[in-house]
Amino acid sequence: MTRTSLAERQARLEQQRARLQLEENRVREAERKARTRRLIEAGGLVDKAGLLELDANALYGALLGLTAKLGDAAEIARWQAEGGRAFEREAKAREVVKEPLILALDGAQAATVTARLRALGFRWSKVMRHWEGLASYDDARRAADELGGTLRRVQTDAAPAPGDQGRAATQAAE
Repeated sequence: MTRTSLAERQARLEQQRARLQLEENRVREAERKARTRRLIEAGGLVDKAGLLELDANALYGALLGLTAKLGDAAEIARWQAEGGRAFEREAKAREVVKEPLILALDGAQAATVTARLRALGFRWSKVMRHWEGLASYDDARRAADELGGTLRRVQTDAAPAPGDQGRAATQAAE
């Protein structure tokens, strides 16, 4: 069996140390990103709850008041239930008013216009050369009117087939 020299063992140990340091840096970076994401989410929730307008002292005081109740499991369960119901209501409200739409505009649009259309739920189709997406018809209609574009609804599979229209009308009359 060959013996390794002291220099070879030291070189291997340095490589191991470098690998460990690299892995430690990766873990720290992942923890930092997770914390940043959590802070952004918390800020979004503060805004969603309508508390962003409070001055820093009032907001901090309110949060300290919540901190005092962290030991009360029943209170936390109530908060969770109330928050869950609010998220469900908002999700249902968003989905109810959205429908598939196509918005056609002439020429290239400014960055502010494209940002507004994306916020409404549209995306640009390079192939069809129009904006398409799930959006509120009323909001999209206002944008189309302001921008001089044309808006149309996309017929979905939920609509009756051409041969079924008479049958649906007959059933509705019964």
